[in-house]
Amino acid sequence: MADAPLLEVKDLRTSFRTEDGVVKAVDGVSFTLAKREVLGIVGESGSGKSVSMMSVMRLIIDPNAKFEGQVLYKGRDLMTLPEEEMRKVRGKEIAMIFQDPMTSLNPVYDVGWQIAEQIKAHEDISDKEARLRSIELLTAVGIPNPERRIDDYPHQFSGGMRQRVMIAMALSCNPEVLIADEPTTALDVTIQAQILELIKKLKDEFGSAVVMITHDMGVVADIADRVIVMYAGRVVERGNKREVFRDPQHPYAWGLMGSIPRLDRPKPPRLAAIPGSPPSLIDLPEGCAFAPRCGQRFDRCSITPELTDKLGDGHLDACHLTPEQKRDRRDAVINPGMAETA
Repeated sequence: MADAPLLEVKDLRTSFRTEDGVVKAVDGVSFTLAKREVLGIVGESGSGKSVSMMSVMRLIIDPNAKFEGQVLYKGRDLMTLPEEEMRKVRGKEIAMIFQDPMTSLNPVYDVGWQIAEQIKAHEDISDKEARLRSIELLTAVGIPNPERRIDDYPHQFSGGMRQRVMIAMALSCNPEVLIADEPTTALDVTIQAQILELIKKLKDEFGSAVVMITHDMGVVADIADRVIVMYAGRVVERGNKREVFRDPQHPYAWGLMGSIPRLDRPKPPRLAAIPGSPPSLIDLPEGCAFAPRCGQRFDRCSITPELTDKLGDGHLDACHLTPEQKRDRRDAVINPGMAETA
């Protein structure tokens, strides 16, 4: 039991009925999360990252939504828990930092009241104790003058400070799993670095496992232990950070990495760009969903590839190319123009 994962997601599927058809937002996602581990989930907007974790938290209440699969937290299937039991898990044992702190915080209540409300929802403590705990949390996330600022409203904080308030709220009950949904989006690079350092520090101090949702491969490289790459609602690559960055197997991952400027190599004429746009989740192409945008496509791409371990080391990918073919071709994608400048 000591080696059992803290969170295990098995074949999670989330779809929405619409007038135009069924949107397969999450299509067979599986992963595990161990204690004190940071799992990075990366992909373009619309790839299913946020919907996957919203489904894990059971925060989607759309009557047209359909959920399948298992979400095992400490052996309990969260998908089958009664709503009253799920409320006890949500916020206390599994907490989420939402993407936009301005719309996630209530503008008509001061931040201290909102943090205290979260604490009192799960613990039987007095208003005074909840306020003192809120001040401690604001101190922990680096809010200056927390005794005064606890009575301020969200609009009185900068974007970075509002994100810190959201982190304080998420950590208020010492959750074992912390889901961070693009916590550095729309923040300048200095504040981004501070937020990432803060999450790493708090992970060590609180002992939480972290799921980091982002479209930024640089953020994943900085903070994650393992990486999941998603495209069109599916996992197309999964492995530990070193494997994914040193030996990426899926052409979509190559495109994401090619968009990152490298300081350790000659400057290329231009950064790589993935052509085209993500497909409609109502009308996915046959076979590999990435094939219409992939410069490596061939006849076999008309067959949907399975997520398999071709290298035999736990590094999985969903691409028909052999590992040898990938190594021969990917450098031209990740480092365009290098051959001409060499």
